[in-house]
Amino acid sequence: MPALKPTSFTGQITYLGRVPHRDTPEITTDTLQEMPLTFAGLEGEVHAGLTRPSCARVTAQYPRDTEIKNARQISIVSAEELAEIAATLDLEAIDPRWLGASIVVSGLPDFSHIPPSARLQSQTGVTLTVDMQNRPCVFPAKSIEKEKPGHGMGFKAAAKGKRGVTAWVEREGTLRLGDTLTLHVPDQRAWLAQPDLFDS
Repeated sequence: MPALKPTSFTGQITYLGRVPHRDTPEITTDTLQEMPLTFAGLEGEVHAGLTRPSCARVTAQYPRDTEIKNARQISIVSAEELAEIAATLDLEAIDPRWLGASIVVSGLPDFSHIPPSARLQSQTGVTLTVDMQNRPCVFPAKSIEKEKPGHGMGFKAAAKGKRGVTAWVEREGTLRLGDTLTLHVPDQRAWLAQPDLFDS
């Protein structure tokens, strides 16, 4: 039997973007109409590559700047969760360019908490494998503050648990605005050991 089960949950791509560099304190993002993906991610994107230097997220596993597999090629956020963050920051909307988002998807509930190793598969077969939930960082806060003074510094708290997920390309192909992504999830129950592991 397949270890990954397609679900009835689908979302629509409402935004595609590329971060070409990190030469400024704020995030600079190019808006795209389509996204040609290879196993290394999106060519010309700052997060592309088959490997990457390890960062603060995995210092419990590796010394900083250790070369590891790149499971953070793509940043995916939820349109609905962006609206919730915007409301908390007293903004009409959050422009995904301020976050350096690769993809905004609409229609998938509780998006930032879909399980690691879930797949998001387009109608043409392009497939992204979810690494894990993304964590809010200071770069979007700086971008928001530049565009909307007085609103950016609360971003990290407002975006906690709503920052979307990172993913890597499992099957190559081109994603386009309006494409449908179907959620596939691992066919296993939740892990029950050490339920208080993350309480501290």
